[in-house]
Amino acid sequence: MRTLKPRSAVPVDDDALLKRRRTIEVAALVARTFGMVSTALAAAGAVSASAAVYTADVRTACWVGVGAMAVTNILSYLGLRRPGSNWYQRFSAMQSVLDTATIVAVVVLVSRQSDMVTWPVLAPAIAVAATRHQLLGALLVFAATSLGFALLVPGSPELFFVVVVGFMIAVITGTQASALQRQLTALNETRRALQHQASHDALTGLPNRGRLAAYADEFAGRPLAVLLLDLNGFKQVNDTYGHAAGDLLLHEVGTRLTAALGPDGMAGRLGGDEFLVLLPEADAARAARALARIREAIRQPIGIGDGRTVTVGVSAGMSLRPAGGSASLDALSGEADAAMYRDKRGRTVAA
Repeated sequence: MRTLKPRSAVPVDDDALLKRRRTIEVAALVARTFGMVSTALAAAGAVSASAAVYTADVRTACWVGVGAMAVTNILSYLGLRRPGSNWYQRFSAMQSVLDTATIVAVVVLVSRQSDMVTWPVLAPAIAVAATRHQLLGALLVFAATSLGFALLVPGSPELFFVVVVGFMIAVITGTQASALQRQLTALNETRRALQHQASHDALTGLPNRGRLAAYADEFAGRPLAVLLLDLNGFKQVNDTYGHAAGDLLLHEVGTRLTAALGPDGMAGRLGGDEFLVLLPEADAARAARALARIREAIRQPIGIGDGRTVTVGVSAGMSLRPAGGSASLDALSGEADAAMYRDKRGRTVAA
């Protein structure tokens, strides 16, 4: 069976997460571009910092760093354009690796060939890793920068400050970023819960009228089959066993409706014992097959607690909108409702 609605990597209601990712990428682009320009000017001898870039090796390293930053900026641009992509986290991790390698290489080369103090430049790499990957990312980059400096600039009296300051920055920025991420996650979970409550029936968990209408709007002008269902025998269950048993019955009917329908449409509850099923791109034959599955699923015995089971039937009405049709969901529901009552009367007469 085909799925009618594509799934995105990030839920569409996680606007805060997407905005945060875009903000991170914009900041990375601006900061990295500034670093590219500064490094290029220093390598070209156009600024005072070029005094530290007096050997061919350092100049070469600076130009390589400029190239690496340019490549990393491409990853930032891709992340900015597609913050909800499945590839975003990989691009983000690649940026952290490239930024760290570039900064460590420049700092080490300058430290080995001049007296200029450059180790504070390692701090931004740690802070950026914290922003992207919270505490774990900050600690990993801290370890990488400290170990790289220790191995490549052995015996440097600045190693103590590299480790102490780097660790402090990693812990402070990492814990703050992790706390922000937890708050953002909790906020998104709360928002999704509220949205679900606003668009779904509390008893059955099925979509309500508003959600059904929004779903139907997604297929405006396209074929749509509407099934309106009414349970036969529900009132007797309520009268005989009580409303708690009726609630269990309705909940189970909702579960069976969803299972019988599968991924090809949406089933919702209108209220009481009335349910609405929407089947996009369906013709009469496909709608009839879906209705047959629904009838078969619902007429199986349903447990209502204390070891008791009941059996209910379904009266159903169908309406169809062809491709290019303009009938609204209200109009289609009205047609299906009239057909459902004809079906119910026919079953009553037959009984």
